[in-house]
Amino acid sequence: MRPDGPRDAIAGPNGGPEHPFPLRLSGKVIKGFGRGSKELGIPTANIPLAGLTIGGEDSLDSGIYYGWAGLEHTSPVSSSSPASNSDSSFSSTSGRRQSISDTVRSAGSKLASSVGSLFSGSDEDESRGTVYPMVMSVGWNPFYKNTVRSVEVHIIHHFPHDFYGRHLNLAILGFIRPEYDYVDKDSLIDDIRTDIEVAKRSLERPAYKEIMRDKTLLQFPDPERGDKDVASL
Repeated sequence: MRPDGPRDAIAGPNGGPEHPFPLRLSGKVIKGFGRGSKELGIPTANIPLAGLTIGGEDSLDSGIYYGWAGLEHTSPVSSSSPASNSDSSFSSTSGRRQSISDTVRSAGSKLASSVGSLFSGSDEDESRGTVYPMVMSVGWNPFYKNTVRSVEVHIIHHFPHDFYGRHLNLAILGFIRPEYDYVDKDSLIDDIRTDIEVAKRSLERPAYKEIMRDKTLLQFPDPERGDKDVASL
C-alpha cells in the first residue's frame, strides 16, 4: 500500500549512478494494456520482459526507475527532435494529451533541449534515433491486478503518433520507489506525476546528463547486417 508522507525530491546520489546502475535494456515497442493514455492520461511504450536477465538474476525488482531512452527513427530527425514538441510520450489524439498537467506537458522538451547539446554521437547515429528522458515501471501493477509482469516506459516528450515496432534502448540510472497498490485511480495518477517530476530533477544533475552522450543509446539492430532484434538486458 502507498505510504503516507512527503516523497523524496530526487533519486540516486548526486555523484552519479551507483551499482547496479546504469542498467541497459532494449527491445521493440509492443502493444500493452492500453491504459496509459485512455485511463491515466500518461501514455507509455511497452517492451517485452520475458527472457530478460541482469547480473545473473531472473528479473529487475518491481518498481519505478528513471533514465534515458534512445528511440529509433522511422522518419527524418527533424520530425522527432526533443525540442520540437512539448508533451510527453506518445498518444494518437489531442484529447488524451489534455489530461496531463501543463507542468508535465512542457517539462520533457525543456529537459531534453537543455541537455541536447551534450550529445556527441556521430551524424550517422543521430540520423537513426534521438535520446529522451524517461521514467519506467516494472511490475505487476497491483491496482489493475495484472497477471503478467510488464515494462512500461513513459518517455517525457510528446509524439503525435505511436511508434509500435520501433527499437528502444534504455539506460536505467536509478530506482525511484517500490511498486504500490492504490485505493483509487487518482492516487495512482498523482504518484505517477510525482515520479515524472523526480525523474526530471534527478536527470538534470551533471553526472546523469553526461550519460545521455552514451553512443549505445543510439545503436539499433540492423536487419541488413543480420542483427537480431530481440529484447535484451
